[in-house]
Amino acid sequence: MILKRKHISILAMKNANYASVVDARAVFRKVNEICKSEHKKDIFHIQVVGETENIVIEDGLVHIKPDITTSALEKTDLIIIPAIRGDMISSNHGNRFLVDWIIRQYQRNAEIASLCTGSFMLAFTGLLKGKKCTTHWQYANEFRFFYPDVTLIDEKIIVEQNGLYSSGGSTAYWNLLLFLIEKYVSREVAILVAKYFVVNLDKMVQTPFIVFNGLKDHGDEDVLKAQEFIEKNYVERITVEELAERCFLTRRTFERKFKKSTHCTVLEYLQKVRIEASKKGLEIGRKSVDEIMLSVGYFDSQTYRELFKKITGLTPIEYRDKYKK
Repeated sequence: MILKRKHISILAMKNANYASVVDARAVFRKVNEICKSEHKKDIFHIQVVGETENIVIEDGLVHIKPDITTSALEKTDLIIIPAIRGDMISSNHGNRFLVDWIIRQYQRNAEIASLCTGSFMLAFTGLLKGKKCTTHWQYANEFRFFYPDVTLIDEKIIVEQNGLYSSGGSTAYWNLLLFLIEKYVSREVAILVAKYFVVNLDKMVQTPFIVFNGLKDHGDEDVLKAQEFIEKNYVERITVEELAERCFLTRRTFERKFKKSTHCTVLEYLQKVRIEASKKGLEIGRKSVDEIMLSVGYFDSQTYRELFKKITGLTPIEYRDKYKK
């Protein structure tokens, strides 16, 4: 097996999640260990790259001294954007001087992988415009609000398009790192690394972990009123016509405004609210699946189970067994 040596740039960013920087470095170093033992050479040249020679993160708890600054690094093969903490837009602004360098490297055929909330920084560069990505499910509404020109597939743990990679919530970035190892080296090496770090190699969706919380900061009072009504009365039979009348709008206008504001149709919103309520019932574990189904407004067992699996990726019984308190 002849492998071309690749340069890996792990960005040291302001407001970065330090663990994602360290973990990315550890994964690629482990691959080098394996390749050295088998082929007597490294496969990755790994460098932590920063805008300056000292980056302070984690509220001053951690100082990172990058191996090289962006101004000194002309060419790289893969950029790792770590997860970021705090206010996403402020974090992007604090790292704005990295944008031109990231774009320039991408134009020189570098690939870019954003870990978890690092997708906000990747979107901030403009490279994701018209493309797909994923992010931590908890930040999905915020991402859609700030980057409406990016298609967010928040149920996925890994999304790849045109050399741009993104991963889902928190530790899902391990799966993206392993995905990259499999692509650049081999599945055999990815399996060895997964075993070493005790990571589930083929986890591909984060739907079982998503807690639905409808987008509320859109500024449309009519839609907000409809959302509140749905969330208080989801057990009852709710029609689009009824909601439109409550807002003194035509059905067509109401549906258009609702979809634009929440990124869901009215039916999708109602379904997600009901399934979220049934998840909580299953977590408590005191009622049967059918009792919970009836308590959230469904009367057809097959429809309920199919919808539950579509939204969560698990059957109601699988979900209860996994998350029962």
